[in-house]
Amino acid sequence: MQSGEEFDYNDRYGVLPAKRWITPAIVFALIGGGWFIWAGLHHANPAIRSELISFSVTAEREISIRYSVNRTDPMQVVICTLTASDQDKNVVGQIDQTIAAGSSYNEQTTVIPARTAPVTAAIARCRAE
Repeated sequence: MQSGEEFDYNDRYGVLPAKRWITPAIVFALIGGGWFIWAGLHHANPAIRSELISFSVTAEREISIRYSVNRTDPMQVVICTLTASDQDKNVVGQIDQTIAAGSSYNEQTTVIPARTAPVTAAIARCRAE
């Protein structure tokens, strides 16, 4: 230590500064944040969107369901699976309803036959044919 410099153990043993994690963290945040924004926007605007409007029991073994289907491509044929459930939430009726190509927004009313007394109706899914 005759040179007048102060002795530093970090230099002697090769200890690196503690801030080396910042660059990989920023890169990871930018890539992850970009993917997160893309995924949110992509799944927030699906090609086929369905919405239950109402349902009513029309007979002892059937239920009527009113629903709407909105699709981005009006020339696409859509098949919706509609279900009827009993008081214990067991599926007692199911029907596939085909919606032909035409306008992008359709409102349908369909009767679902059931094997026992239905209580509720739902749209299981809508898919492109």
